Amino acid sequence: MVPVYPFRYGLSYTTLNYSLTSADRSLNIQLNKFQHVGTLTTPYLAAFLVFGSSNLGLTLFASLITALIAPEAAGSGIPEVKAYLNGVDAPAIFTLRTLFVKIVGSISAVSASLNIGKAGPMVHTGACIAAIMGQGGSKKYGLTWKWLRVFENDRDRRDLVTCGSAAGITAAFRAPVGGVLFAFEEMASWWRSALLWRAYFTSAVVAIVLRALIDVCLRDKCGLFGKGGLIMYDVTSENISYHLRDVPPVLVLGVIGGILGSFYNFLLNKVLRLYNLINEKGIACKVILACCISIFTSCLLFGLPWLASCRSCPSDASEPCPTIGRSGNYKKFQCPPGHYNDLASLFFNTNDDAIKNLFSKDTDLEFHHLSMLIFFVTCFFLSIFSYGIVVPAGLFVPVIVTGAAYGRFVGMLIGSHSNLNHGLFAVLGSASLLGGSMRMTVSLCVIILELTNNLLLLPLIMIVLLISKTVADAFNGNIYDLIMKSKGFPYLETHAEPYMRQLTAGDVVTGPLQIFHGIEKIGNIVHILKTTGHNGFPVVDEPPYSESPVLFGLILRAHLITLLKKKAFSRAPAPIGPDAFVRFSSHDFAKKGMGNGDKIEDVELSEEEMEMFIDLHPFTNATPYTVVETMSLAKALILFREVGLRHLLVVPKVCGRIPVVGILTRHDFMPEHILGLHPLLARGRWKRLRIQLPYLRKLIR
Repeated sequence: MVPVYPFRYGLSYTTLNYSLTSADRSLNIQLNKFQHVGTLTTPYLAAFLVFGSSNLGLTLFASLITALIAPEAAGSGIPEVKAYLNGVDAPAIFTLRTLFVKIVGSISAVSASLNIGKAGPMVHTGACIAAIMGQGGSKKYGLTWKWLRVFENDRDRRDLVTCGSAAGITAAFRAPVGGVLFAFEEMASWWRSALLWRAYFTSAVVAIVLRALIDVCLRDKCGLFGKGGLIMYDVTSENISYHLRDVPPVLVLGVIGGILGSFYNFLLNKVLRLYNLINEKGIACKVILACCISIFTSCLLFGLPWLASCRSCPSDASEPCPTIGRSGNYKKFQCPPGHYNDLASLFFNTNDDAIKNLFSKDTDLEFHHLSMLIFFVTCFFLSIFSYGIVVPAGLFVPVIVTGAAYGRFVGMLIGSHSNLNHGLFAVLGSASLLGGSMRMTVSLCVIILELTNNLLLLPLIMIVLLISKTVADAFNGNIYDLIMKSKGFPYLETHAEPYMRQLTAGDVVTGPLQIFHGIEKIGNIVHILKTTGHNGFPVVDEPPYSESPVLFGLILRAHLITLLKKKAFSRAPAPIGPDAFVRFSSHDFAKKGMGNGDKIEDVELSEEEMEMFIDLHPFTNATPYTVVETMSLAKALILFREVGLRHLLVVPKVCGRIPVVGILTRHDFMPEHILGLHPLLARGRWKRLRIQLPYLRKLIR
């Protein structure tokens, strides 16, 4: 049997540097495997067993640690981070366990030849490090630093996580400017100038650290990690220029890329729903599903190159042909000496090397049309079926590979009718599929330019991204929004749906509304906290404490639990004096760390204490945001999102009624909630323009 090398490197760097660059270490594992299988010096069956068993073992390991230790580490992580930055509280996604599984699991999953990427897990990794540092470490594991406990509010922690996501993209693609723009365009829901320079500073530091590590690794101390400098795919073609006749094919690339991207999102959404039904049946089903996908992938990667015919090595090849060893453009596979298998050169390589092969200049005669078509179709569907299993997996790199194959295939069809070589068409194909799937423009444009080091393509890339995004937007949403919706995250969009202009804030308020009095009985507080899941409660003053019922403010569940734990009670319903503040400090009411919130079940009270009273006035936010019940729901949504609120009080327009009508939370702005209350709007004309595909949906179902 051919030996399979295990992990060759341990945790030799600091946690930050290691986590931001660890995904690249999977190259060593993958390429060692390809080195021995690609030469086929052993019988074919034995070679396949080595290839398939090593892939299965790595997949099994990644799926087990993910399912048993941190299920939140599965998938890309970008939808979860994006939802958190939008205001969705999902504390489990930033724990130390999630960070560990994300690093180790992504290395194993990428090394297992699954058609997944590393960019998404690295974004999640950077966000985890930022969140853990923002709360001063992990109390659960005794890793705390008091000097870091300065971020005790949501805004500062969101800023840190945003900078962490920018650092992740910078480390994944070695694109510092692209990382900043990615955080701005795709991740952050609230942006300001102070956050811009912080993200810029973070990305600059990551770029410098990467450069320093690459210099060390260029001395052959890190295997293949760090080869190629900061530019990963150099496709500069100084002697190539384009003219007006080259623009129509580029426009066609954008249109087809938008259609393919929307179809990709549609299929992935369906597959994720199917996987969710399987994963709900238990851990065993999750692991079995991952192993089945691994076996299926290994069969395709090993079997499909047999469909390709051997090609003669070019006489002017810039590297040895056929390739003997780790990476290269000319894999021998089953071919005789002096020949290579072009399809094996793509399949038996890492995704990074496959992209390099497709982006390469002066290689127009290297691949056959049928081989490129097979590779495109395989990558398109494998990336869909590989995402959603219980391993850390990204979408960026698979979409780049698939788009590059599609773009190069179009370049082959056009042939001599364009001045652009096939490598440049591959770059434009990647841009079109990225724009059609992820719907980003500026950040993708800069990332691609930083990856390829080719300013010649800037106008063409801009056109391709704009066209592909516009075409795809007519069919469905971007891939990360669809994933967030399938996970049930109540994400608030930047725009208000047209039908919201026809509704008022009072039209979507639901009850019953739980209200506390300024001086409240302890038993009532405990009962309401145990029987409801609300996080904010209006505080109302009534006679004799006020002339008429009046809204005093809003108090949070966390603050009420803190008061109950401190037991600042009185036996009579009377206001407390200023001495009460001696027992409290600002740290008592500060934002707790991720997942460290107190629960009402943890508070122990005697029957005597349940009959006591507490004055809520000193601990209530007396200036909450309020809107009149007749305000347009669209305006209320804009206020809610732009200010970053969790609660928005709705007050009556006419005096003499109860001083507060209800509370709006992000769930009240969700289309499902609004259309559930007003179903006629779903069939009305106040909907966003989007092409429907009823026949296609029936066919898929």
